[in-house]
Order: sequence, then C-alpha cells, then structure tokens
Amino acid sequence: MSVVIRLMRAGAKKRPFYRMVAADSRRQRDGRFLEILGHYNPLTQPFELVVHKDRVEKWLSRGAQPSEQAASLLRSLGITMHRATPTVRPEDASVEPPARTSAKKATRRAAPRKISARKAEKKAVKKAAKKKASAKV
Repeated sequence: MSVVIRLMRAGAKKRPFYRMVAADSRRQRDGRFLEILGHYNPLTQPFELVVHKDRVEKWLSRGAQPSEQAASLLRSLGITMHRATPTVRPEDASVEPPARTSAKKATRRAAPRKISARKAEKKAVKKAAKKKASAKV
C-alpha cells in the first residue's frame, strides 16, 4: 500500500477548506483516509495552516509521499520531505561513497514497427524533397 499525504477538500461551494490527510494513493481525493494530519484554510488573510508536525514526520519516515500542494505547505512550516543523510563516522571517512552515474541504463528496444507501403513511399518522397531543398542552398 502506497501512502500519500494530500489535501482533502471540505467546506461549501466556493468556500474551500482543506484537511491534510494520510491516505492510500489508490483512494479518491475526498475518499477514505488513514489519519487527519491538520487543516488548511486559504480564505483567511493570512491563510490558516495547522499541522500536527509529529504525525506528519511519522508518516514521512514510514515512506509516505506528499502531494505537490501538501509538500509546498509543509515546506512553509520548515518540515523536510527527505530523510537525513547518514553521518560519516571517523573510521569510515577513508572509504568514499560510490560515485553516482548520470548515464541512464541502456534499454533494449523491441523490433522496429512495420510501416505500410503507403507510409514508406510518403516518407521517401519527403526525404527526397528535403535533400533536393538542401542541395539548392
């Protein structure tokens, strides 16, 4: 089960009020949830945001992913979304962590799609026209 921290809409028409909840990601926005973590009222000036910080941190430590809006609101309170990096002990300082590679894994492509004769002919005509145009210049 994948848990997500998101806003659940409540309130009347054109009078939004949101509850911050921990819910199963497969559930609908206003459907069943696991726990209420706080609330957000965007209509008040300044907006009202009440969050049970300890409960949110508990869910984040368990691997819950906040939605974009929930993450934005949590950042405004200073709650970090990622886990802290482990500290390096003095005896392990000589050992370097593995280097991160930016190269993506090579993916194997399936066999190329078959193109109909009409499309192949059209492609050849287009390619010839392009070649002819570049030769003129």
